[in-house]
Amino acid sequence: MGKPQILGGLRAGAGPTRAPTLASATLTLLAGGALAQLVPLLLGPVLARLFTPQAMGVFTQFSTVAASLAVAASLRYEQALPLAVADAPAQALLALALRLLAVAVVLSIPLAWLLHAGGWLPLPHWLPLAVGTAGLLQVLMLWANRAQRFGALAASRVLNYAGAAALQVGLGLWLWQGAASGAQAAWALVLAPLAAQLLASLWLLQPAPAGGWRSVLGRADPALRAHMRAVARQYRDFAWVNTPHAFLGTLQDALAVALLIAWSGDAAAGLWGLALRYLKAPATLVGSAVSQALYPRLAVASPAQARRSVRQVMVLLALPALVLMAVLLLAGPWLFAWVFGAPWREAGEVARALAPYIAAHFVAAPLAVVTMAWQAQRWAFRLALVGQAAFVLALALGLHWGGLRAGAWAVSAVMVPYFGWYFWRLARWRDIPMLAGHAAEAAP
Repeated sequence: MGKPQILGGLRAGAGPTRAPTLASATLTLLAGGALAQLVPLLLGPVLARLFTPQAMGVFTQFSTVAASLAVAASLRYEQALPLAVADAPAQALLALALRLLAVAVVLSIPLAWLLHAGGWLPLPHWLPLAVGTAGLLQVLMLWANRAQRFGALAASRVLNYAGAAALQVGLGLWLWQGAASGAQAAWALVLAPLAAQLLASLWLLQPAPAGGWRSVLGRADPALRAHMRAVARQYRDFAWVNTPHAFLGTLQDALAVALLIAWSGDAAAGLWGLALRYLKAPATLVGSAVSQALYPRLAVASPAQARRSVRQVMVLLALPALVLMAVLLLAGPWLFAWVFGAPWREAGEVARALAPYIAAHFVAAPLAVVTMAWQAQRWAFRLALVGQAAFVLALALGLHWGGLRAGAWAVSAVMVPYFGWYFWRLARWRDIPMLAGHAAEAAP
């Protein structure tokens, strides 16, 4: 029996298409991701001069809260799309994810004002739009990933990241003319990414599901409702395990920002946010490309092939991670002061302290899809709870004992051994399931 196709749902009546190799898919995504990250990196010094640390702090506080909600908006059912081999369950997953997203947007309206009243969320009127645009883009990215439209995924990343940075600069230049200043200008930093996410989502509307988008957005017929119930049960671990896992991961960032504001104010949160935004940019670039290319392959790989691929990814990513860490340790403060201006030198000190953690995170970023493909989400969730608690506790103790720099060094000291254990377990994982695609290939 020939290898099963995992490209179902590309176009009505489309014939089989040869899937790109892991290397070519990764290179396509890396090319788009490189441009997507290059523009924000080049425009970052301009933004740092247009917006104050206080404005950056407000933006960081808003974006971390919005990300915590958006990541769970569809109960992560969209993450199962690359695992759905047949068209009918894939279309049911898409319909289910979009309906859950609509519910989340409605619920975010009263939640925004509750969080604002409690002092957790600035600019609450933007939250429903932030949840909607980020959630929609995530669903459409996984739909395109299942169709292996890696070129479209690369283009959408350029629109998302580069477009957001360009819009922030444009709004910042207008505000710099005298319309607003200081923390009051943070709304411009918030609005620009939302517009960019919407544009990136429009780019991913093709391929449409069989029957067009009305078939998943309109009133569901009995067959679709039955399929939605079936996939909700089949992939329930994405809702009950992966969703709290992802939510707590983003909540970790929100709690970190809350701790920083409580100890040192908005400016400290702005320094932390700028440092992490640029330190995690390489992980976002490489991690997204590798994971989007790796995930569909793990769905059809044999256990031996899957284990070998994961080990190779770890080794290949370890080399640039060590180079990144060395650069930050040796020249972090100087680089940040030179690129962003003297007021941001302290962000470079934070970057130096976080360098070991960032190197480990660089390797770990694309590996989140591994435990999803290996049906090990419960194990990953338990381990993540330990890591998230350790991160927040280390930061709190470091802030208490020695301020912002001490908090960053404490995070690195705790998280490097944690990630080391994670890598060791994945490299030696034994219970790799024979997933649907490979089982069909192996059948007589």
